[in-house]
Amino acid sequence: MAVLIGEFIIADFNPVDTLLLIFERFAGLLSEAWVLKTLAFAIMVGSVMTLIERSGGVNGLVHELSVKRSVVKTKRGALMPSFIAGIIVFIESSITSLVAGAIGRPFCDRYGISRAKLAFVCDSTSAPVCSLIPLNGWGALLLGLIGGQITAGFIAGESATWLVQSIAFNFYAFMALLVTFIAVWYEIDIGPMRHATLNAPEIECEDAKGDIGLFIWPIVWMIGGVILLMFVTGNGDIFKGSGSTSIFYTLFITLLLMLGYYRYKNALSLSEFWGAALSGARSMTPIALILLFAFAIGGVSSDMEVGKYLASFIGDYLPSAYLAGAVFILAAIIAFATGTSWGTFSIMLPIAIPLAVGLDAPIALAIGAAISGGVFGDHCSPISDTTIISAMASGCSVQEHTRTQLPYALIAAAFSFILFILFGILLT
Repeated sequence: MAVLIGEFIIADFNPVDTLLLIFERFAGLLSEAWVLKTLAFAIMVGSVMTLIERSGGVNGLVHELSVKRSVVKTKRGALMPSFIAGIIVFIESSITSLVAGAIGRPFCDRYGISRAKLAFVCDSTSAPVCSLIPLNGWGALLLGLIGGQITAGFIAGESATWLVQSIAFNFYAFMALLVTFIAVWYEIDIGPMRHATLNAPEIECEDAKGDIGLFIWPIVWMIGGVILLMFVTGNGDIFKGSGSTSIFYTLFITLLLMLGYYRYKNALSLSEFWGAALSGARSMTPIALILLFAFAIGGVSSDMEVGKYLASFIGDYLPSAYLAGAVFILAAIIAFATGTSWGTFSIMLPIAIPLAVGLDAPIALAIGAAISGGVFGDHCSPISDTTIISAMASGCSVQEHTRTQLPYALIAAAFSFILFILFGILLT
Protein backbone atom coordinates (compact mmCIF):
# COMPACT_ATOMS: atom_id res chain seq x y z
CA MET A 1 0.00 0.00 0.00
CA ALA A 2 2.85 2.38 0.77
CA VAL A 3 4.44 1.75 -2.63
CA LEU A 4 1.07 2.07 -4.35
CA ILE A 5 0.20 5.38 -2.68
CA GLY A 6 3.70 6.78 -3.24
CA GLU A 7 3.69 5.90 -6.93
CA PHE A 8 0.13 7.31 -7.23
CA ILE A 9 1.41 10.67 -5.94
CA ILE A 10 4.49 10.56 -8.20
CA ALA A 11 2.25 9.80 -11.21
CA ASP A 12 0.11 12.89 -10.47
CA PHE A 13 -2.80 10.65 -9.44
CA ASN A 14 -2.99 8.90 -12.82
CA PRO A 15 -4.00 5.23 -12.23
CA VAL A 16 -2.52 3.93 -15.50
CA ASP A 17 0.81 5.67 -14.96
CA THR A 18 0.79 4.41 -11.38
CA LEU A 19 0.63 0.78 -12.50
CA LEU A 20 3.40 1.38 -15.03
CA LEU A 21 5.58 2.99 -12.37
CA ILE A 22 5.02 0.07 -9.99
CA PHE A 23 5.98 -2.40 -12.72
CA GLU A 24 9.08 -0.40 -13.59
CA ARG A 25 9.99 -0.08 -9.90
CA PHE A 26 10.06 -3.81 -9.26
CA ALA A 27 11.53 -4.64 -12.65
CA GLY A 28 14.32 -2.19 -11.92
CA LEU A 29 14.93 -3.65 -8.47
CA LEU A 30 15.04 -7.22 -9.76
CA SER A 31 17.55 -6.19 -12.41
CA GLU A 32 19.93 -4.84 -9.75
CA ALA A 33 22.65 -7.35 -8.81
CA TRP A 34 22.88 -6.16 -5.20
CA VAL A 35 19.12 -6.60 -4.68
CA LEU A 36 19.15 -10.15 -6.04
CA LYS A 37 22.19 -11.00 -3.91
CA THR A 38 20.51 -9.61 -0.81
CA LEU A 39 17.32 -11.59 -1.44
CA ALA A 40 19.36 -14.74 -2.09
CA PHE A 41 21.30 -14.08 1.12
CA ALA A 42 18.04 -13.94 3.10
CA ILE A 43 16.91 -17.27 1.65
CA MET A 44 20.29 -18.98 2.15
CA VAL A 45 20.37 -17.85 5.77
CA GLY A 46 17.27 -19.96 6.35
CA SER A 47 19.07 -22.98 4.89
CA VAL A 48 22.14 -22.47 7.08
CA MET A 49 20.11 -22.03 10.28
CA THR A 50 17.93 -25.09 9.62
CA LEU A 51 20.96 -27.24 8.77
CA ILE A 52 22.76 -26.22 11.97
CA GLU A 53 19.67 -27.08 14.00
CA ARG A 54 18.86 -30.43 12.40
CA SER A 55 22.47 -31.61 12.38
CA GLY A 56 22.76 -31.32 16.15
CA GLY A 57 24.93 -28.21 16.10
CA VAL A 58 22.48 -26.26 18.27
CA ASN A 59 22.32 -29.03 20.86
CA GLY A 60 26.10 -29.17 20.82
CA LEU A 61 26.41 -25.45 21.55
CA VAL A 62 23.91 -25.59 24.40
CA HIS A 63 25.53 -28.67 25.94
CA GLU A 64 29.05 -27.20 25.63
CA LEU A 65 28.26 -23.82 27.19
CA SER A 66 25.58 -24.88 29.67
CA VAL A 67 26.74 -28.29 30.85
CA LYS A 68 30.42 -28.93 30.09
CA ARG A 69 31.78 -25.40 30.63
CA SER A 70 28.91 -23.89 32.65
CA VAL A 71 29.35 -20.57 30.84
CA VAL A 72 25.59 -20.05 30.53
CA LYS A 73 23.92 -21.17 33.74
CA THR A 74 21.09 -18.69 34.26
CA LYS A 75 18.42 -16.83 32.36
CA ARG A 76 20.43 -13.64 32.90
CA GLY A 77 23.44 -15.06 31.09
CA ALA A 78 21.48 -16.60 28.22
CA LEU A 79 21.61 -13.47 26.05
CA MET A 80 25.14 -12.38 26.98
CA PRO A 81 26.83 -14.57 24.30
CA SER A 82 24.68 -12.85 21.66
CA PHE A 83 25.49 -9.41 23.07
CA ILE A 84 29.22 -10.15 23.07
CA ALA A 85 29.09 -11.62 19.55
CA GLY A 86 27.22 -8.53 18.37
CA ILE A 87 30.11 -6.35 19.55
CA ILE A 88 32.94 -8.57 18.29
CA VAL A 89 31.52 -9.17 14.81
CA PHE A 90 31.56 -5.62 13.45
CA ILE A 91 32.56 -6.29 9.84
CA GLU A 92 29.00 -6.07 8.45
CA SER A 93 25.69 -5.35 10.19
CA SER A 94 23.80 -8.23 8.53
CA ILE A 95 26.40 -10.79 9.56
CA THR A 96 26.43 -9.29 13.07
CA SER A 97 22.68 -9.89 13.43
CA LEU A 98 22.92 -13.32 11.87
CA VAL A 99 25.70 -14.58 14.14
CA ALA A 100 24.17 -13.08 17.31
CA GLY A 101 20.79 -14.61 16.43
CA ALA A 102 22.24 -18.03 15.69
CA ILE A 103 24.09 -18.11 19.01
CA GLY A 104 21.15 -16.84 21.05
CA ARG A 105 18.24 -18.88 19.70
CA PRO A 106 19.02 -22.15 21.50
CA PHE A 107 19.56 -20.38 24.82
CA CYS A 108 16.31 -18.43 24.45
CA ASP A 109 14.47 -21.71 23.95
CA ARG A 110 16.32 -23.37 26.82
CA TYR A 111 15.65 -20.62 29.36
CA GLY A 112 12.20 -19.48 28.21
CA ILE A 113 13.26 -16.08 26.80
CA SER A 114 11.22 -14.46 24.07
CA ARG A 115 12.70 -14.35 20.58
CA ALA A 116 11.71 -10.67 20.51
CA LYS A 117 14.24 -10.00 23.30
CA LEU A 118 16.90 -11.75 21.24
CA ALA A 119 15.97 -9.72 18.15
CA PHE A 120 16.34 -6.57 20.24
CA VAL A 121 19.87 -7.60 21.23
CA CYS A 122 20.78 -8.43 17.62
CA ASP A 123 19.45 -5.15 16.26
CA SER A 124 20.91 -3.03 19.07
CA THR A 125 24.43 -4.30 18.49
CA SER A 126 24.56 -4.48 14.68
CA ALA A 127 24.33 -0.94 13.28
CA PRO A 128 25.53 0.81 16.48
CA VAL A 129 28.71 -1.27 16.63
CA CYS A 130 29.36 -0.96 12.90
CA SER A 131 29.07 2.83 13.18
CA LEU A 132 31.42 2.94 16.18
CA ILE A 133 34.08 0.66 14.68
CA PRO A 134 34.00 1.77 11.02
CA LEU A 135 36.52 -0.77 9.69
CA ASN A 136 33.87 -1.84 7.21
CA GLY A 137 31.59 -0.53 4.46
CA TRP A 138 30.10 1.97 6.91
CA GLY A 139 33.50 3.59 7.30
CA ALA A 140 34.00 3.72 3.55
CA LEU A 141 30.70 5.53 3.03
CA LEU A 142 31.27 8.02 5.84
CA LEU A 143 34.83 8.76 4.72
CA GLY A 144 33.57 9.41 1.21
CA LEU A 145 30.80 11.75 2.36
CA ILE A 146 33.09 13.71 4.66
CA GLY A 147 35.72 13.81 1.93
CA GLY A 148 33.16 15.36 -0.39
CA GLN A 149 32.75 18.26 2.03
CA ILE A 150 36.53 18.70 2.18
CA THR A 151 36.68 18.78 -1.62
CA ALA A 152 33.85 21.32 -1.66
CA GLY A 153 35.89 23.54 0.65
CA PHE A 154 33.56 23.56 3.65
CA ILE A 155 36.11 21.95 5.96
CA ALA A 156 39.85 21.27 5.83
CA GLY A 157 41.96 18.34 6.94
CA GLU A 158 41.67 14.59 6.50
CA SER A 159 38.32 12.81 6.33
CA ALA A 160 39.64 10.00 8.55
CA THR A 161 40.54 12.53 11.25
CA TRP A 162 37.05 14.03 11.21
CA LEU A 163 35.46 10.57 11.32
CA VAL A 164 37.55 9.48 14.31
CA GLN A 165 36.67 12.72 16.14
CA SER A 166 32.96 12.24 15.44
CA ILE A 167 32.96 8.70 16.90
CA ALA A 168 33.22 10.22 20.39
CA PHE A 169 29.97 12.10 19.68
CA ASN A 170 28.06 9.10 18.28
CA PHE A 171 25.98 9.18 21.44
CA TYR A 172 23.10 7.02 20.27
CA ALA A 173 25.38 4.08 19.43
CA PHE A 174 26.93 4.23 22.92
CA MET A 175 23.55 4.65 24.64
CA ALA A 176 21.95 1.82 22.63
CA LEU A 177 24.70 -0.57 23.72
CA LEU A 178 24.44 0.59 27.34
CA VAL A 179 20.64 0.26 27.44
CA THR A 180 20.86 -3.18 25.83
CA PHE A 181 23.43 -4.40 28.35
CA ILE A 182 21.35 -3.14 31.28
CA ALA A 183 18.18 -4.73 29.86
CA VAL A 184 19.95 -8.07 29.40
CA TRP A 185 21.94 -8.15 32.65
CA TYR A 186 19.08 -7.04 34.89
CA GLU A 187 16.41 -8.89 32.86
CA ILE A 188 14.39 -5.69 32.33
CA ASP A 189 11.29 -6.03 30.18
CA ILE A 190 9.36 -2.83 29.55
CA GLY A 191 6.33 -1.95 27.45
CA PRO A 192 5.32 -4.55 24.86
CA MET A 193 8.38 -6.67 25.70
CA ARG A 194 6.59 -7.79 28.87
CA HIS A 195 3.94 -9.40 26.70
CA ALA A 196 6.23 -10.81 23.99
CA THR A 197 5.71 -14.40 22.93
CA LEU A 198 7.62 -16.63 25.33
CA ASN A 199 9.22 -19.96 24.54
CA ALA A 200 8.66 -22.62 27.17
CA PRO A 201 11.96 -23.67 28.79
CA GLU A 202 13.28 -26.88 27.31
CA ILE A 203 14.24 -29.81 29.50
CA GLU A 204 17.71 -31.04 28.64
CA CYS A 205 17.91 -34.63 27.46
CA GLU A 206 21.06 -36.61 28.19
CA ASP A 207 21.27 -37.82 24.58
CA ALA A 208 20.78 -34.36 23.08
CA LYS A 209 24.45 -33.39 23.29
CA GLY A 210 25.11 -32.93 19.60
CA ASP A 211 28.43 -31.70 18.23
CA ILE A 212 29.46 -28.08 18.81
CA GLY A 213 31.69 -28.22 15.72
CA LEU A 214 28.56 -28.45 13.56
CA PHE A 215 27.60 -25.02 14.93
CA ILE A 216 30.98 -23.32 15.28
CA TRP A 217 32.50 -24.07 11.88
CA PRO A 218 29.66 -22.60 9.76
CA ILE A 219 29.85 -19.42 11.89
CA VAL A 220 33.63 -19.25 11.43
CA TRP A 221 33.26 -19.74 7.68
CA MET A 222 30.68 -16.96 7.47
CA ILE A 223 32.70 -14.42 9.47
CA GLY A 224 36.00 -15.31 7.82
CA GLY A 225 34.43 -15.40 4.37
CA VAL A 226 32.94 -11.93 4.67
CA ILE A 227 36.24 -10.44 5.88
CA LEU A 228 38.21 -12.15 3.10
CA LEU A 229 35.78 -11.23 0.33
CA MET A 230 35.54 -7.63 1.54
CA PHE A 231 39.29 -7.42 0.93
CA VAL A 232 38.99 -9.19 -2.42
CA THR A 233 36.09 -7.10 -3.74
CA GLY A 234 37.83 -3.95 -2.49
CA ASN A 235 41.09 -4.87 -4.24
CA GLY A 236 42.91 -5.11 -0.95
CA ASP A 237 41.01 -2.27 0.74
CA ILE A 238 38.29 -3.51 3.09
CA PHE A 239 36.76 -0.02 3.12
CA LYS A 240 35.95 -0.35 -0.59
CA GLY A 241 34.61 -3.91 -0.50
CA SER A 242 31.08 -4.82 -1.60
CA GLY A 243 28.96 -5.94 1.32
CA SER A 244 26.18 -7.54 -0.74
CA THR A 245 28.62 -9.45 -2.96
CA SER A 246 30.71 -10.61 0.00
CA ILE A 247 27.71 -11.84 1.96
CA PHE A 248 26.15 -13.62 -1.03
CA TYR A 249 29.25 -15.59 -2.00
CA THR A 250 30.11 -16.26 1.65
CA LEU A 251 26.74 -17.89 2.27
CA PHE A 252 26.99 -19.89 -0.95
CA ILE A 253 30.49 -21.15 -0.10
CA THR A 254 29.43 -21.86 3.50
CA LEU A 255 26.60 -24.11 2.28
CA LEU A 256 29.04 -26.07 0.11
CA LEU A 257 31.50 -26.44 2.99
CA MET A 258 28.67 -27.52 5.28
CA LEU A 259 27.67 -30.20 2.78
CA GLY A 260 31.16 -31.67 2.81
CA TYR A 261 31.71 -31.30 6.56
CA TYR A 262 28.31 -32.65 7.59
CA ARG A 263 28.72 -35.68 5.35
CA TYR A 264 32.23 -36.22 6.73
CA LYS A 265 30.84 -36.09 10.29
CA ASN A 266 27.90 -38.24 9.21
CA ALA A 267 25.57 -35.67 10.80
CA LEU A 268 23.05 -35.73 7.94
CA SER A 269 22.49 -37.95 4.95
CA LEU A 270 22.53 -36.35 1.51
CA SER A 271 18.73 -36.40 1.28
CA GLU A 272 18.38 -35.02 4.83
CA PHE A 273 20.84 -32.23 4.00
CA TRP A 274 18.99 -31.05 0.90
CA GLY A 275 15.62 -31.49 2.60
CA ALA A 276 16.70 -29.28 5.51
CA ALA A 277 18.27 -26.73 3.15
CA LEU A 278 15.09 -26.44 1.06
CA SER A 279 12.89 -26.29 4.16
CA GLY A 280 14.95 -23.46 5.59
CA ALA A 281 14.94 -21.60 2.28
CA ARG A 282 11.14 -21.84 2.03
CA SER A 283 10.75 -20.48 5.57
CA MET A 284 12.65 -17.33 4.59
CA THR A 285 10.65 -16.54 1.44
CA PRO A 286 8.27 -14.12 3.27
CA ILE A 287 11.31 -12.32 4.70
CA ALA A 288 12.80 -11.95 1.23
CA LEU A 289 9.52 -10.43 0.00
CA ILE A 290 9.48 -7.99 2.92
CA LEU A 291 13.02 -6.93 2.00
CA LEU A 292 12.00 -6.43 -1.63
CA PHE A 293 9.08 -4.20 -0.66
CA ALA A 294 11.30 -2.32 1.79
CA PHE A 295 13.72 -1.55 -1.05
CA ALA A 296 10.79 -0.38 -3.17
CA ILE A 297 9.55 1.96 -0.43
CA GLY A 298 13.05 3.38 -0.10
CA GLY A 299 13.10 4.12 -3.84
CA VAL A 300 9.69 5.78 -3.69
CA SER A 301 10.80 7.95 -0.77
CA SER A 302 13.91 8.96 -2.69
CA ASP A 303 11.94 9.89 -5.82
CA MET A 304 9.55 11.95 -3.70
CA GLU A 305 12.60 13.69 -2.15
CA VAL A 306 11.28 13.05 1.36
CA GLY A 307 14.72 13.68 2.87
CA LYS A 308 15.20 17.04 1.19
CA TYR A 309 11.69 18.10 2.18
CA LEU A 310 12.31 17.27 5.82
CA ALA A 311 15.75 18.90 5.72
CA SER A 312 14.13 22.14 4.52
CA PHE A 313 12.68 22.56 8.02
CA ILE A 314 16.15 23.58 9.22
CA GLY A 315 16.11 27.22 8.21
CA ASP A 316 18.88 29.67 7.54
CA TYR A 317 19.14 30.49 11.23
CA LEU A 318 19.34 28.07 14.11
CA PRO A 319 21.08 28.72 17.44
CA SER A 320 24.43 26.97 17.10
CA ALA A 321 24.10 25.37 20.54
CA TYR A 322 21.01 23.45 19.39
CA LEU A 323 22.24 22.48 15.91
CA ALA A 324 23.42 19.00 16.91
CA GLY A 325 20.09 18.22 18.61
CA ALA A 326 18.15 19.39 15.55
CA VAL A 327 20.37 17.37 13.19
CA PHE A 328 19.91 14.27 15.37
CA ILE A 329 16.09 14.53 15.34
CA LEU A 330 15.90 15.31 11.63
CA ALA A 331 18.24 12.47 10.68
CA ALA A 332 16.19 10.09 12.83
CA ILE A 333 12.95 11.10 11.08
CA ILE A 334 14.49 10.66 7.63
CA ALA A 335 15.98 7.26 8.52
CA PHE A 336 12.72 6.05 10.02
CA ALA A 337 10.72 7.17 6.98
CA THR A 338 13.12 5.73 4.41
CA GLY A 339 14.41 2.70 6.33
CA THR A 340 18.04 3.39 5.50
CA SER A 341 20.80 4.80 7.66
CA TRP A 342 23.22 4.99 4.73
CA GLY A 343 20.78 7.01 2.66
CA THR A 344 20.25 9.30 5.65
CA PHE A 345 24.00 9.84 6.00
CA SER A 346 24.13 10.76 2.31
CA ILE A 347 21.38 13.35 2.81
CA MET A 348 22.31 14.77 6.19
CA LEU A 349 26.11 15.03 6.21
CA PRO A 350 26.19 17.43 3.23
CA ILE A 351 23.60 19.51 5.14
CA ALA A 352 24.97 19.23 8.69
CA ILE A 353 28.60 20.08 7.93
CA PRO A 354 27.98 23.36 6.02
CA LEU A 355 25.40 24.36 8.66
CA ALA A 356 27.91 23.75 11.44
CA VAL A 357 30.51 25.82 9.58
CA GLY A 358 28.05 28.62 8.90
CA LEU A 359 26.77 28.75 12.47
CA ASP A 360 30.25 28.32 13.98
CA ALA A 361 29.06 25.16 15.72
CA PRO A 362 31.26 22.15 16.59
CA ILE A 363 31.69 20.26 13.30
CA ALA A 364 32.59 16.86 14.77
CA LEU A 365 29.53 17.08 17.04
CA ALA A 366 27.30 17.78 14.02
CA ILE A 367 28.79 14.80 12.16
CA GLY A 368 28.21 12.57 15.19
CA ALA A 369 24.62 13.81 15.44
CA ALA A 370 23.92 12.95 11.79
CA ILE A 371 25.37 9.47 12.22
CA SER A 372 23.54 8.91 15.52
CA GLY A 373 20.22 10.07 14.10
CA GLY A 374 20.60 7.81 11.07
CA VAL A 375 21.35 4.79 13.25
CA PHE A 376 18.44 5.58 15.64
CA GLY A 377 15.85 6.04 12.90
CA ASP A 378 17.06 2.95 11.07
CA HIS A 379 16.99 1.02 14.35
CA CYS A 380 13.30 1.80 14.87
CA SER A 381 12.09 1.58 11.27
CA PRO A 382 10.01 -1.50 10.36
CA ILE A 383 11.24 -1.25 6.74
CA SER A 384 14.94 -1.20 7.63
CA ASP A 385 16.97 -4.16 6.37
CA THR A 386 18.73 -4.47 9.75
CA THR A 387 15.35 -4.60 11.52
CA ILE A 388 14.09 -7.27 9.15
CA ILE A 389 17.28 -9.35 9.25
CA SER A 390 17.46 -9.17 13.08
CA ALA A 391 13.89 -10.48 13.30
CA MET A 392 14.72 -13.16 10.73
CA ALA A 393 17.89 -14.26 12.55
CA SER A 394 16.05 -14.45 15.87
CA GLY A 395 12.96 -16.24 14.62
CA CYS A 396 10.29 -13.67 15.47
CA SER A 397 7.99 -11.54 13.35
CA VAL A 398 9.10 -8.13 12.11
CA GLN A 399 6.01 -6.55 13.69
CA GLU A 400 6.71 -7.99 17.14
CA HIS A 401 10.38 -7.06 16.96
CA THR A 402 9.64 -3.47 15.92
CA ARG A 403 7.01 -3.00 18.61
CA THR A 404 8.97 -4.54 21.47
CA GLN A 405 12.32 -2.83 20.91
CA LEU A 406 10.89 0.68 20.37
CA PRO A 407 10.71 1.68 24.08
CA TYR A 408 14.38 0.78 24.61
CA ALA A 409 15.43 2.70 21.50
CA LEU A 410 13.43 5.74 22.62
CA ILE A 411 15.10 5.70 26.04
CA ALA A 412 18.56 5.60 24.40
CA ALA A 413 17.51 8.37 22.00
CA ALA A 414 16.20 10.60 24.80
CA PHE A 415 19.51 10.46 26.66
CA SER A 416 21.38 10.98 23.38
CA PHE A 417 19.33 14.09 22.58
CA ILE A 418 20.09 15.53 26.01
CA LEU A 419 23.80 14.89 25.47
CA PHE A 420 23.73 16.60 22.05
CA ILE A 421 22.10 19.69 23.57
CA LEU A 422 24.46 19.66 26.56
CA PHE A 423 27.63 19.30 24.47
CA GLY A 424 26.28 21.83 21.98
CA ILE A 425 26.05 24.37 24.81
CA LEU A 426 29.42 23.42 26.34
CA LEU A 427 31.40 23.40 23.07
CA THR A 428 29.86 26.49 21.46
